Amino acid sequence: MSALQSAIDLMEIAARTAPKGAGKDFVVVKVIEGDDLKRLGDAMIAYGQKTGKKNFDRDGRNVAASEAVMFIGLKNAQSVDLNCGACGVDLCNDRIVAEHTEFAGAQCAIRVLDMGIALGSAVKTASLLNVDNRIMYRAGVVARQLGIVDADFVMGIPLSVTGKSIYFDR
Repeated sequence: MSALQSAIDLMEIAARTAPKGAGKDFVVVKVIEGDDLKRLGDAMIAYGQKTGKKNFDRDGRNVAASEAVMFIGLKNAQSVDLNCGACGVDLCNDRIVAEHTEFAGAQCAIRVLDMGIALGSAVKTASLLNVDNRIMYRAGVVARQLGIVDADFVMGIPLSVTGKSIYFDR
């Protein structure tokens, strides 16, 4: 087993065991490597060109140059039933999850926090192990559209082990 694979395994553990609201887990984790990285990177560049959205090309090149990408997202996340309104509706029962251009939403704010804590736990673990990484919204958008990851809302974490971080001075 490579050192990077060991780091990925520990990142997955960190994401999986991160605290979750009301003790219910709707977080999904998936890792891609090899040919899938070029496929995703190329698709990110194409998406940016098609939509005119900036930095999909930059991030797509980063993904293609990475050794792996970990995705952390939410799937079928139920509301916590706090009726807090943070998702944009007053009552949890009124929240409707519908497909939008890039993600499905509205998502319960507590569940989005769960995802954020899982992301933070994973990148903290990578950082402690000196694995270069960056959380990328754009990688999640395109991976979801390609069916690489089955999640309603997802972010990607590209990983690299080189002499200088490829995610710096971009």
